Parts: sequence; structure tokens; C-alpha cells
Amino acid sequence: MLRLLRRIERALVAACVAGGLAACATQSGTVVLLPEQGGRDTAVTVRQGDRTLVLDQPYAAADLTSTGPQPRASSAAEVDRRFAAALAAQPARPRVYTLYFVEQTDTLTDESRRMLDTVAAEIARHPVPDIVVVGHTDRVGSDVVNDALARKRAETVRTGLTQRGIAAENIVAVGRGKREPIVPTADGVAEPLNRRVEIVVR
Repeated sequence: MLRLLRRIERALVAACVAGGLAACATQSGTVVLLPEQGGRDTAVTVRQGDRTLVLDQPYAAADLTSTGPQPRASSAAEVDRRFAAALAAQPARPRVYTLYFVEQTDTLTDESRRMLDTVAAEIARHPVPDIVVVGHTDRVGSDVVNDALARKRAETVRTGLTQRGIAAENIVAVGRGKREPIVPTADGVAEPLNRRVEIVVR
């Protein structure tokens, strides 16, 4: 939902810049769906009066008119040309780093332990980093066990970052257990890619 709200916000900012503040008040302007980071599928519904239009392809666009939203095609070049000011005002997209763990433990794999040094060095270059560390598990075991393990994994990474000079007050650690597997599996399947912590840096 948060990603969707950010996409809507970007689109509405672009519309306001294109049409001016008066245009926003009268619901005129342009809404363009920007591509999602990593190429993930995305969509937004444009509502104007009693008419709706779904934009579900990168650079799909809608002109807001007195008769409702009218579809049209846009492009990366047009977005760069028309909405340069709005795009320049956006905060940088969050960076996401993923570290992996030994099965049923909060011990980083050897490769991920080495990678933590690189991640900490990159985070240190942010003037005031806002960091969320999210722990995950595979689908082996109960929700209770996996919730606790996911939290321990997140705390392990949080501690590793603070030991490498990242201020503890800039880091929030949470656990999601087995609820959000990166590789969908049945319960009871031990999937190494799901035993992870994602570090989201804004």
C-alpha cells in the first residue's frame, strides 16, 4: 500500500506541475504511471467524477478533462520533458540490501557477513539515513517460532550495523516471520532465499 501511495503521489505531483495549482482544483491536467523500481507490475486507478480509468502499463497516461479521464500513451522522454521539476523534487528511491542466514539460526551466511561491511560503508555515506531492517524466515516451523527468529535476525543485523558505526537511533528492526517469502513455497519447505533480512535505506 505504501508503494502504491507513493506512486499516486508522484503522479499527482506531476499532474499539478503540468496543469498548475488552479488546474488541480478543477481536476484538469495529466496523470502518468511511472515504472516501478525493479520492473514490478503496478497499476493505479484514476477517478474523476463518476468515471474511472485504470493505468496498468509503464507510462500509461490519462488527461483529466471536463468529460472525465481520457487515456493516452506517454513515454520516458515526454515525462522527462514535461515533469522534470516534479521528478527532481522527489526523494531518492530507497535502496534495499538483502542478507541471508544459516537455516534455523540468526547466524549470517559467510558471504552475507562479508557483505555487511560493504552495506554499512554505503549507508554511512547517506547524510541522515533512515533504515528499516526487516527479518524473514522460510516456511519451516510455526508462526510463533518464525516470528521470534525473524526478529532475532533483524536484531543481529541491527547490531552489526551499529558495530560498524551506524547510529542505533536511525535503525528500526522488525520481524515478518514466514509471511512474506521471496520464493513462494508450501509450509515446511526450507528455502534458503527466504531466510533473509532486507535492509531498506531512505
